[in-house]
Amino acid sequence: MLLDKYKAIWLSHSSIKDFLNCQRSYYYKNIYKNPKTGRKIAIIKPSLSLGQVVHDVIEELSHLPVEKRFAVPLVEQFKKKWQKISGINGGFRTPDEEQEFFRRGIDMINMLELHPGPLKKRAIKIKEKIPFYWFSMEDNMILCGKIDWLEYIEKTDSIHIIDFKTGKSDEREDSLQLPIYYLVAKNCQNRSIEKASYWYLDRETKPTKISLPTVEEAQKTIQKVAERIKLARQLKHYKCISDDKEGCRYCAPLLAVVSGKGKFMRVGDFGEEIYYLSDDAVSL
Repeated sequence: MLLDKYKAIWLSHSSIKDFLNCQRSYYYKNIYKNPKTGRKIAIIKPSLSLGQVVHDVIEELSHLPVEKRFAVPLVEQFKKKWQKISGINGGFRTPDEEQEFFRRGIDMINMLELHPGPLKKRAIKIKEKIPFYWFSMEDNMILCGKIDWLEYIEKTDSIHIIDFKTGKSDEREDSLQLPIYYLVAKNCQNRSIEKASYWYLDRETKPTKISLPTVEEAQKTIQKVAERIKLARQLKHYKCISDDKEGCRYCAPLLAVVSGKGKFMRVGDFGEEIYYLSDDAVSL
């Protein structure tokens, strides 16, 4: 079989989560393209903007030698990056709403300054911007994932997968995020994986270790969802979880953008069109 990554089905934690939440939401986020521009669409929200800025600050640290990571106060970097998503650019509807998210971000950054933990240790970098591997050559499927941090554990020459969380809710126990990152890390670098953790930056001073399935268990679980995604794409049938013709909370905002109710803001880092959607643009 001649493999072509541009024709493959790309699987990731976010795309699988989209599909499980609402198949129509999956379609508009992962397949649909604006017929006028050929670009995918996305909606900017305050929570996404906060996560983006915090993750960008942490991402830059991973590229620096350990001894230089905290040479410049992280708060200064955070404030500088925040300017790019201030106001409507970050999906903020009011100055008060923006200030609330800004303060949350500052608190997270201050916590990292006080409790850097693994951020002051060596890190492993995978060269691809979005690491991926062929999950199933037979089904033409690729599994990918951008892993926040790979701490290098020198004693065992292994790695520790860390995913930083900036939201208020804990990741569900049945989440496929770390199992997916585990498979991606296992197939995209040579060191063994000692552990994986979530780090809830708004309420924890260190990562929380999560139990991982075996490789076989992770592959089997993801394969089940992947087969459903493949079938939906073959049939071109993407059903909303709601019987309401206006859609559910997952797909209704995307339908609003497609119908012209969103305000175009900019083209994102991956070529997608990013829109701002006002509260009155969606009726649920």
